[in-house]
Amino acid sequence: GRPGRARGDGRPRVVVVGDLAVDVLATAATAPVPGAEVPARIVTAAGGAGANTAAWLAAAGVDVTLVARVGADAAGRAAVAELVDAGVRPVVAVDPEAPTATVVVLVGPGGERTMLSDRGAAARLAVADLPPLDGIDHLHLSGYVLGSGSRDAGLAALAAARGAGASTSVDPQATGSSDGLLGRLGGVDLLLPNAAELAALTGSPEPGSATALLNVAHAVVVTTGDAGASWVDRDGVRTVRA
Repeated sequence: GRPGRARGDGRPRVVVVGDLAVDVLATAATAPVPGAEVPARIVTAAGGAGANTAAWLAAAGVDVTLVARVGADAAGRAAVAELVDAGVRPVVAVDPEAPTATVVVLVGPGGERTMLSDRGAAARLAVADLPPLDGIDHLHLSGYVLGSGSRDAGLAALAAARGAGASTSVDPQATGSSDGLLGRLGGVDLLLPNAAELAALTGSPEPGSATALLNVAHAVVVTTGDAGASWVDRDGVRTVRA
């Protein structure tokens, strides 16, 4: 499939470029002990930051497409099927060599999480995997795509969306600030860091520090969990409760 104005029903048309993965959530009954067998509740489901965003947009009534790459395996086929069931249109390339991205989430008795991530095929998303973006209203890019391997595809998607007159947003996620990558984005309409990501980008988790990012984004939304979120632009900072 391809994104566009095919439905003509007035809904916003959004393309998300990001990972489609398999999440393996393991909740241990007791603290894990090296070398021992520990009882746990284990649940497997489709996930990935890009796919999760697309699924929530679909739940909100948006006409949404996810552009991603999976492996030629049962996990990838199941993840795509679950995506379709969630109301998301998939534009998903199948990688003949790398496996579908997998994230193992280890949850301890106190709720603390340790995540083991293998992006697999997702890290090989290529410019050639991108569909035409004419006719869309908005493009959202998951920051994981800006990691090594798939970075060119992420930057190309942003450039194509701007060329098509669409607005853009980026969740910085794993981008960090060490290589000045945000400065290469060409400007985005909305940057969406959480407090920890903001601190990595500006040196401070305080929402007001996001003003330093207004040279690469028209506005910044800083999410702070149950403390709410703040919208930051050149008119100031506005905070709302969760």
